Amino acid sequence: MQKPISIIALQSISPLGKSPEESWQSYQNNQHYFSEEKGNLVARLAKESQEEINKLRLSDSKYKSLDDSVLFAIYCSRKAVEQAHWKASDNFGINIGSSRGATTLFENYYKEFLDKEKTQPLSSPTTTLGNISSWVAHDLQTQGPEISHSITCSTALHAMLNGVAWINAGMCEKFLVGGSEAPITPFTIAQMQALKIYAKKSTDFPCLALDPHKKRNTMILGEGASMACLESGNSLHALAKIIGIGYATEVLEHNASLSADALCFQRSMSMAIGDFYPNDIDIIITHTPGTIKGDKAEVNAIQKIFCNKIPSLTTNKWKVGHTLGASGMLSIEMAIHMLNKQQFLSVPFIESTIPQSINKILVNAVGFGGNAVSILLSK
Repeated sequence: MQKPISIIALQSISPLGKSPEESWQSYQNNQHYFSEEKGNLVARLAKESQEEINKLRLSDSKYKSLDDSVLFAIYCSRKAVEQAHWKASDNFGINIGSSRGATTLFENYYKEFLDKEKTQPLSSPTTTLGNISSWVAHDLQTQGPEISHSITCSTALHAMLNGVAWINAGMCEKFLVGGSEAPITPFTIAQMQALKIYAKKSTDFPCLALDPHKKRNTMILGEGASMACLESGNSLHALAKIIGIGYATEVLEHNASLSADALCFQRSMSMAIGDFYPNDIDIIITHTPGTIKGDKAEVNAIQKIFCNKIPSLTTNKWKVGHTLGASGMLSIEMAIHMLNKQQFLSVPFIESTIPQSINKILVNAVGFGGNAVSILLSK
């Protein structure tokens, strides 16, 4: 890191709620937010949150044809920028990503094409991945750069990397970054089931993310979005500071797998820690999606880096499932909660050491093919 970057605002919408305050309250219980739809476990937005998105959809005739992934992003971006007191004239940059993009719209348009051998005029512009950031830029009327991308499940943290890079390069003083995902569709669930990683049983804790003793894969899809406002330097109004960034890829053994010791995570965590000592890290929020091999590989990587002084480990996927491209930024929100509340949010079905104080938290994310990102946050 050339210089600290301040996170001065953050807004999310997820099964935990439609604001950071609501998500904090949802973290205070040991319940998950999964429900069953057509025999499949999923984590949907709460009814009140869905109503907010429907209001947004009906607020402008142009928004009626947008996918939920875009509407989630617009909703969170409005709230985050308002919280940051940014104006359109600030010309801040925007980088919002998604693993799947406009999944629902794409499936609906393709079904129509199969039935009628033709489709609607807006089928292309509304399903192009780049429409997430461009619609947010339109909604906020900003004139800064706008970037959309998909790097699978590490997408949101890659957006944060891009924001840091633009700011450190002096090309932009402020950046809105995040991820948005609305993947709960029949085809997307079928893809996860084809990989044999999807949860099959509804138990007290259906997603056993980070549980080292699980005997089955337990990943569950969730939906949501989260956006953060970044500014250069040490802002007096910062929710947290980014003091380290790391990224890495590794040689593919399989299209969707990590190596047994997650070399990409070893490299990204080492890079993010930088000149700090491993003992300085109080907590790691793991990516751990609830799969046997994926969870074990990340824990193996942590043990390689931290040896006998493993930080406290936690995750939110046991509550909200895997929100794919948005998951990393929801973990950033969880980290900010713990830093500012000085309360460790544990996973109820695993034993964790409770840190005496919380000063530095490492957040991990990785996507298909081993593209890992690690972000180090401090108070």
